[in-house]
Amino acid sequence: MEEAFLRKMRNLLLTQKKEILRNLASESEDFRTIIEDMDPKDLADVAADDIDRKTLEALGSVELRRLQLIESAMSRVENKKYGLCAKCGKKIPRERLEAIPYALMCINCKASEERRNR
Repeated sequence: MEEAFLRKMRNLLLTQKKEILRNLASESEDFRTIIEDMDPKDLADVAADDIDRKTLEALGSVELRRLQLIESAMSRVENKKYGLCAKCGKKIPRERLEAIPYALMCINCKASEERRNR
């Protein structure tokens, strides 16, 4: 994938990660306390840091899963594996990545997996 697209997607992933953390901070007193206990940094720095065990405990299961997918996608960007289907290895279409930047599989493999899980 070209570098400009990867930068765009990395920024989108980071923005989504910050949004999740911001929403959790506004909804959860426990999460707000965890953030306040961290070194004085702005929210962008907090979002860029690894999330410790206490933070994960404060997350809801849906947001936790989404956050894990975002972290995984950011790792794939760094490892030059972003945009490749985890199942078949083919390129995931840009449109899918723009809609779901943390997508692990191409549409065909995802649909196949969902049919099996029914």
